[in-house]
Amino acid sequence: MSFGPFRSEAIAPREASADGRPADIARRPDSSRATGGARDAEESGGFCGGALAWYRLLQWLASPKPYLLLLGYALFLGFWYLSVQVLKLPRFSQMPGLTTVVHEWVSRNPDFGLSIYTPVYYQHIFVSLRRIAIAFALATALGVPTGLLLGAFKTFRDYVFPIFEMLRPIPVLAWVPLAIIMFSGSEAPVVFLTTLASFFATALNTMLGVRAIARTHILAATCLGAGRWQVFYHVIVPGAMPYIFTGLQISVGVAWFSLVAAEMVSGQFGLGYVINTAYTNVAYPDIIIGMLTLGVVGYATSALIRVVGDWLMTWHVREQALGDR
Repeated sequence: MSFGPFRSEAIAPREASADGRPADIARRPDSSRATGGARDAEESGGFCGGALAWYRLLQWLASPKPYLLLLGYALFLGFWYLSVQVLKLPRFSQMPGLTTVVHEWVSRNPDFGLSIYTPVYYQHIFVSLRRIAIAFALATALGVPTGLLLGAFKTFRDYVFPIFEMLRPIPVLAWVPLAIIMFSGSEAPVVFLTTLASFFATALNTMLGVRAIARTHILAATCLGAGRWQVFYHVIVPGAMPYIFTGLQISVGVAWFSLVAAEMVSGQFGLGYVINTAYTNVAYPDIIIGMLTLGVVGYATSALIRVVGDWLMTWHVREQALGDR
């Protein structure tokens, strides 16, 4: 059994300073270590989750990122308002304005029947979330093991990867006729199409994570007496985790736009169905409401995956936080 071609790296000895610490750490300025006691907490025995989260929040607030974020939203909303309602540019003549969409979204008696006060609005969100949860769970359960096998075992990769790469570029919409033929009803085809797109993103990123592991890590574990499956479980899987969770974040985004395409074609509920029906009925504010809701819910699901990844990979998060990256 082979773990495939890994990158070889030489391990050079690190210079030591007068106090016994590595020279590259000793040369760091004091400002890199005086960040709310974060480094002292690490040296004294570890980071608890709450302290690390609080440290990262303070670092984020001290940076220009939150203010640039607010500025970006303000510029976007300002452009929307000016181009549609003030300047009335020809390209935007049919688009609903910012105030029209906001009024419809928060109205107790919406003109087109969809707002935060209507139960059907939350029904559409719940249906889409349920489909995403099922499809994402299936894609993760299938994609992560497939990616690990593709990255770690050369024989498996030689047989499977050509077929994988041939199927991966096929758009989701091209699978719609086959999905309708293979699965009865309106729910199963939507879940299948969403799972398919998400699976490829998860498997590919997992494979790249395995291939990025330095060969020296494999050799070190082998020299210490680890067996092949022990190396796979204790070296390859943890080493690929950052790539896996990056792939899962990409995967959930791919799942959302695949879901919308599937719901437009074959769904009876969901946010994609809302957008398609609103276009057919010339209810243009509902199109924007559906799109903005997709953005908010999709951002929340991606953030949830980041939180879970940080919780499972505290060593990786600690390294990033203490490295001031």
